[in-house]
Amino acid sequence: MPEGVWVKCPGCAQAVYRNEVDENQQVCPNCGHHYRINARKRIEYTLDPGSFEETHAAVETVDPLEFTVGGVTYEQKVAKAKATHGLKEALVTGFGAVEETRAAFGFMDPYFMGGSMGSALGEKFCRLAQDAIRERLPLVVFAASGGARMQEGILSLMQMAKTADAVRQLNEAGSPYISVLTDPTTGGVYASFASLGDVVLAEPKALIGFAGPRLIEGALKVKLPEGFQTAEYQASHGFVDRIVARSEMRETLGKFLRYLSRS
Repeated sequence: MPEGVWVKCPGCAQAVYRNEVDENQQVCPNCGHHYRINARKRIEYTLDPGSFEETHAAVETVDPLEFTVGGVTYEQKVAKAKATHGLKEALVTGFGAVEETRAAFGFMDPYFMGGSMGSALGEKFCRLAQDAIRERLPLVVFAASGGARMQEGILSLMQMAKTADAVRQLNEAGSPYISVLTDPTTGGVYASFASLGDVVLAEPKALIGFAGPRLIEGALKVKLPEGFQTAEYQASHGFVDRIVARSEMRETLGKFLRYLSRS
């Protein structure tokens, strides 16, 4: 969220003290607006302290198409994202525990190149799914993405089928999969692994959908309903099982993981 002693909340347009938002897990104390947060903050707010063990950190993006725009290469953009956010990819994977129940976890970072899905992210998700199957653990993934990573072209789009197949393998192995949709969850990520959970949760008012509203209206020549592509709209139409506030996420996940754990 923005720097400063106070910020103007985009939800209620009121000035709120930054430290109050920080103490409230990056949620406006006045209106409940959920600010976007990075993967490390998500880990801090969700998992038992000290329980996270990162996996597959060595999987990194390459530039198979030698993509360049305006004299800036894809490799340079990735290097900048790594330096800025302290991550190697937009998905952080590992093992952890919620209320002492162990599971495999994936945390997407919406700030690392918009949380876009390229070949490395798809590979990390698939390896994480295999970890859950091998360890006989539930899998929990927090999705946050603007969609496919255009710099990898068709290779990025292929990750949709690859990750969807990984979910199929989870289903066949009997490993439960909980998908948590956060703001935003769009494009190829939503159209693949993010929407395929056995249980699909969402944060309040998260943007959820495949294509943007303007594109849909232009293609279909229709006026979309109010609140289209919000978590609440998706829940009312059966695409989300439950909307869970950030302050209640640990408790909710803890209950689900205890129900679904094989141990």
